[in-house]
Amino acid sequence: MSEARIPPSPTPDPSTLAFWEGAWNGQLLIGRNTKTGRVHYPPRPVCPFDDEGAVELVPASGRATLYTFSITRAKTPYVVAYAELEEGPRVLTNIVDCDFAALRIGQTLRLTFIETEGGQPLPVFTPA
Repeated sequence: MSEARIPPSPTPDPSTLAFWEGAWNGQLLIGRNTKTGRVHYPPRPVCPFDDEGAVELVPASGRATLYTFSITRAKTPYVVAYAELEEGPRVLTNIVDCDFAALRIGQTLRLTFIETEGGQPLPVFTPA
């Protein structure tokens, strides 16, 4: 089982404030092009695929699969991973509350949040 560690708090700026407010409300927000419907992560004001249509923030389902991962052998080991959201984008994240030896590519994950040093909830994933 992974040990608990508390990461430093992110510093929201005007372009990321809505994302972090979503985290306070238990939501992982992704960007969606209002014209094409394509989604992207991390959300940003301009669609990375084209410049047509506005970008709106929409909540992700919270369901994902483990795309790849690495166990970081620090003083307190932790898992850095890419989780592929059910909606399509891949998210660089941490996998928490898990047995490192039991992690497998393609494994189902679910969204959860951990508290940071400053209290800001941080979206991460755990095995489903």
